[in-house]
Formats: sequence, C-alpha cells, structure tokens
Amino acid sequence: MIYLYRLLLISLFFFPAILQAQFRGLVHDAQTREPVPFAYVHLAEINRTATADKEGLFFFQNVPPGTYTLSIHRIGYKTYTSQIRVEDETGMTEPDLFLLTPESVVSEEITVTGQAEEVAGSRLQHASSKIIGENLRRNLGSTLAETMKNEPGFNERSLGPAPGRPVIRGLGDERVLILQDGERTGDVSSQSADHAVSVDPMGAEEIEIARGPAALAYGANAIGGVINVVKNQISTSVPSDFSGTLSLLGQTVNSEAAASVDASIPYRDWVVNLDLNGKNGTDYSAPGETITNSYLKNSQNTIGISRVGNSGYVGASASYYVSRYGIPPDPNGGHPNGVDIEMDKLQFDVRAERIFRNSFISLLEARYSFVNYDHSEIESNGTLGTRFGNLSTNVSLKGHNRSWWIFDNGSFGLWGELLDYAVIGARTPESNQYSGAAYMIQEGNSGNLHYEVGTRFEYVLSKPDEQRVSPRIGLIEQREFAALATSASLIYGLTNTVFLGTTAIHSFRPPSLEELYSEGPHLAAYSFEIGNPQLDAERGLGLELFLRHNSNRFQAQLTGYSNLFSNYLYARDTGEQSISDPSLNNYQFVGEEARFLGVEFSGEVRITPGLTAGGMLSYTFAERNVSEEEQNVTGFTGSTRPLPMIPPIQGSLFVRQEIDNFTVSTRFSSTGRQTRVGEFETPTDGFNLLNASVQYRFSTSGLLHTISLRGSNLLNTTYRNHLSRIKEVFPAPGRNVSLLYRVYF
Repeated sequence: MIYLYRLLLISLFFFPAILQAQFRGLVHDAQTREPVPFAYVHLAEINRTATADKEGLFFFQNVPPGTYTLSIHRIGYKTYTSQIRVEDETGMTEPDLFLLTPESVVSEEITVTGQAEEVAGSRLQHASSKIIGENLRRNLGSTLAETMKNEPGFNERSLGPAPGRPVIRGLGDERVLILQDGERTGDVSSQSADHAVSVDPMGAEEIEIARGPAALAYGANAIGGVINVVKNQISTSVPSDFSGTLSLLGQTVNSEAAASVDASIPYRDWVVNLDLNGKNGTDYSAPGETITNSYLKNSQNTIGISRVGNSGYVGASASYYVSRYGIPPDPNGGHPNGVDIEMDKLQFDVRAERIFRNSFISLLEARYSFVNYDHSEIESNGTLGTRFGNLSTNVSLKGHNRSWWIFDNGSFGLWGELLDYAVIGARTPESNQYSGAAYMIQEGNSGNLHYEVGTRFEYVLSKPDEQRVSPRIGLIEQREFAALATSASLIYGLTNTVFLGTTAIHSFRPPSLEELYSEGPHLAAYSFEIGNPQLDAERGLGLELFLRHNSNRFQAQLTGYSNLFSNYLYARDTGEQSISDPSLNNYQFVGEEARFLGVEFSGEVRITPGLTAGGMLSYTFAERNVSEEEQNVTGFTGSTRPLPMIPPIQGSLFVRQEIDNFTVSTRFSSTGRQTRVGEFETPTDGFNLLNASVQYRFSTSGLLHTISLRGSNLLNTTYRNHLSRIKEVFPAPGRNVSLLYRVYF
C-alpha cells in the first residue's frame, strides 16, 4: 500500500496529465435571477467541493466524465439537489445555470437550464444525511455533541461541558466513529467520559452522518453511525479568487468567547488553506450555582496546501489542537477540587488523487495520516494523576468505480492503522494495535428502487509490550481478531415523494486496548478500571425500517430500529470500592448479550410561504441478559436488566418564521423521566426546555454577513442530563444567550 501511495504522488507531478472534463456553473436566485455568491457546492460521488464566487460562479477542473449528484446550499435558500452529466470533453463550455429558491418561497418546481436536470424519486434518497447551512449555524455549540443534540436520536454523553461526545440511539463510544475530513481523530474520546473530542465544529462547512453501507468505508464497528466534520482543509479544487469566512461567538452561560477564520488562497494550480480558531470559557452557570472547575479553553490551527491539476490533486496539511478544560469535583471525594485536563494533538495529513479515463476505475485516492496525541490529568495540588499517550498512523487507498453488473457506481479500498498506546499512572501495560481492512461499497438504481450494499473485512492484532500475569486481570497476552462486517440498504419510491426503506448491518468490534488491558485508577472518570484480556469481539446485528415523505411543503420520517449484540462490551459499575483506591468504584469491562429497540419521528410542514412548524420524537429501550451465575451471586430474579446510560424518551416542537432576511424560530423540548437504570445508576426526572433563535443576513460591498442570536433554557430550568456522569451532584447548564457573527468574503 505504501508503494502504491508513493507511486500516486509521483505520477501526479511527473506523468503526463490526463485531461479531464471541466465543469462550471452559475448559481442565481430563482426569483430575481441575480447571482447568489458564497454558495457551497458538492459533488457527492467523488467528494468534490467548491464555493461560488461573488458573481455566483463555481468551477471544477478535474472531474472524470460521468453522472453525479450535485448539491448546492446557502443560508437563506432551500438546498438544491440535482443530477448532472459531465461529458467526455476537455474544452471549456458555457457554465450551466442553477436556480436557488429562497426559503420563504413555496415552489413545487425548480427550472434548470443546461445539462442539469432535477431528479425526483428514489435516486436521491440515501440512508445517510447532513447538517448544513442555516441549521448548522442555528445549533452551533461549544462542542460537536452540543451542536448535534437537536437531531432525532442524538444525545450528549458528558462529564462537564467540555468533554461532551455524541450518542446515537443509545449507542456511543467505539460504536460511533468521529472523523474530520474523512480521517480518524486519533484521540481517545471513545474510551472515557472525561476525554474530549479533538474536533471543533466552529469552522465546519457541513456535518455528515453516514449510516449503513456508507459507514463501512471507515470502520467495521460503527453500528451507531459515522460523524464526519467537513472542513476541506486540503483543497480538491482551485477557487477563482481569495475567499473565506470570519466568525465570532460569545455566550453568557460560561462567559465564553470564540473566534475563527478560514481562508483559501489560490495561486495558479496551488491552493493554501488556513483554518485558525480558539475559544475561552469560564466555569458554567446552573440555576442558583456555578459549577466548579468546568472551564474550557482550546485552539485548533491548521495550514493546508495542495496542487490541483486536470488529472487529480496532491496536498498536505498540518494541524495543532490544544485544549485545557476542567472536570468537576468527584462526588465520592476522590478529587474534591476537580481535575484539570491538558490535551495536545499534533496531526499531519497527506492526500493524493489520480483520475483515470476509459477505465473501470474512475478515480484513485491515497491518504496518510499521523497523529501524536497526549492527554494529562492534573490533580489540584499539581500532581500528575494519569497520562494517556497515543501515536496513530493511518494509511488508506480508495478507488471509485464506474458502473458494472447491477451497480451504477461505488468504491473499494484498503486501510491500515498502527496505534502505539501508553498510560502513565496506572498498571496498564504499554501496547500496540495493528489493524488492516479491505472493503467494497456499491450502489445502484432499478426503476424506483435504490440499493446500497457494502462489506468490510477487518483484522486486528492487540499486542502488549510484555506478556505477564496480573493478580487482578489475569494473563496479559496478545490477541487477534478477524471478521467480516456487512450492510445493505434498500429504498423504494412508492411515489415521487413517499419512500419506504430498510437498512441492515452486521458489525464487528474487537475489544479496544483499554477494554483488554486497563488496570488502575482513572480519577477524572471517577473510576478504577479493570480490563479483561480474554474478552471476545463484539458482534451486532442492526435492522432499521423507515417511511419517508419528502416534498417542498412537507418532510417527515418515521423510523423503527433494532440492534442486537451477542457480546456487548462496556464498563460495568460493580458497586465495589477499589482496595487500593477506596474513593473509587471498580468498573469491570465485560461482554453481555444485549438488545436496543427504538423509534424515531421527525417532520416539518410549511404552513405559509414563510412559516414552518415541525417536531421530533425519539425513544430507545435497551437491556442486557442476566446469566444464571449472576442471578445466583446477586440474588436478582429477572432474566434481563436495563443497560446504564440510556437516554429517556424525548421530543420537541418548533415554529420557524422567515421574513425577508430574518429567520425567527422557537423550540420547546420535553424529556421524560428515566427509571430504567443499570446497577448503581441514579434515575433522573423529566424536564422541559424552551429555546429560541433569531438569524439575520445582509450583504455589503461583496460580503455576506450573518448574525445568529440564540437563547437556550430560557426559563432557567434546573435539570439533569441522564447521560452525565456527574448528574447526581451537578445540574446541567442554566439560561444561556449566545451571539454568532459570521462574514463570508
């Protein structure tokens, strides 16, 4: 794979260029026919992005001939999606015209000129989804989890505001992969509630949520889904001019101030991208109190450079992420003044692409990523408690293929990863993990039926630096795991607006290094963690059924799902105090048979051209089987028990009004009481929250300005998030008012 990767880099620079089709487009307002600047344009099949300039012009200069799904979105307009055909030609042609309809206008039809044609029916329906444009700005929070929590089925696992991590349908940790620009983050946020996600959503252009077959391109374990934060730090196209955004954010609940700037600087065939951001927040406020040691400070700075030609591109980026945040005091007294976290991450990425003509393979992409991650937990007296170090190296080769047999297009690839993991302050051994995978994902259409299938074979070798016997966890030795993960999705268009679909996935998750070999106190997580070197791999079988309606006036989706696990891996609170650290409970990693059942509904209806109302509802039921041995030991008589950290039923209703350049929205959300709790877990009461936002946009001197004023928990309700590890002691944040200003240039 390394050889192919190097060959791809060399060929882009030194082999004769293969001239590819070039595609240009103009984005105009459907009513005024005036140009729409700063529209974000995406070619889904080959992951090309471009931003329209001040005249509404966008340009892709390295597109293989073929048919693509083109999406265009911009604040104030409805997202436009169409099918385009790029012909096998090398000369420049007149740009195609794309007309965007303002959000405040109801239209059953969009007129398109040129080669583009709007496509109705199942062809544009997929199992995956996106958060883009105005929705992303409206919900932008300090963390990725906070930004996504209004999506149906999404919740936030927390231990204070800084280390929040998304949970999807009750599934979190390793079952939800988090990526940035398609690469793994290299952090260890999936392993513990005190570990923050090292991705800041401040400068995101979109957030992709991949489910079903599409998720298998990134891992065999993502039965919950894949979240990809798109920042495009390595350009795949050359913009027509210098462009970018400047953002300023402030909020009251923790006196947070944040700023970010991203810019693309073109020079001939070269593009330099800058992405700079930082934020600083003090301890957050809850009704009637301030939560001690809950501050947050972080900064992420990236520079990327790429050379783009007709035959592809090659580029590299370097980023440095630094975060300092606090973990509130331990309710059991293990660290009464809290713990301070110092997290640093240095990342290097290299990518290259080669386009092929008149071949089964239309595009080949190589990636290399190296991450040096360090996470230190500092006690209030300045003593280092626990330190986690992780060096991760990823190499991948991905190809895109043209049509064959019953498939219209697809992708296939090879992936490899090396983890070098060490923990200081515990008896966890230093260890390495070697992973390799091969996958294929294909999709096609037959009449009104859209289908996607995928498979991924993955091999994992977990190897401690030394083999020994631990009195607490037994024989520490290397382990090997290998299995095939598969997925399929079918979506049938009953009409042009009504779709019936199903997605099935069989997942494979080998135990992480922490689950196998952990042995020692983890003060910031309030736990003494005990691994199990004899754990088997987790295998899950997920099935989802949904009914979707999608028209300009009304969108709705009803989904039912089931996830069955033959060996669900998690850290169980034993209720026993650690002998060596009596202030901490023992948390034992175990594997159990478990099942997750749930239902989701989301929908919205446009009542008048400017008035929209909608809502969502989600519920997850999760339990594990109780063995006869456990029943005999504990005296428990039931055959099942609820799993811990499962969100209760929740729903929300919203009303949104668009008036000229203003958008005003109000959301009322209600969360039920959670009494189905795991061992030694505390029930939580239900609560209601009222949120509201106002957004305004205007243009001056060729610049687009957006201002978003958002208020959350406006009634200053005292409530506790069931997925918070500190809910027994500290309530969730109180009333918050935030102001986001963003200018596009």
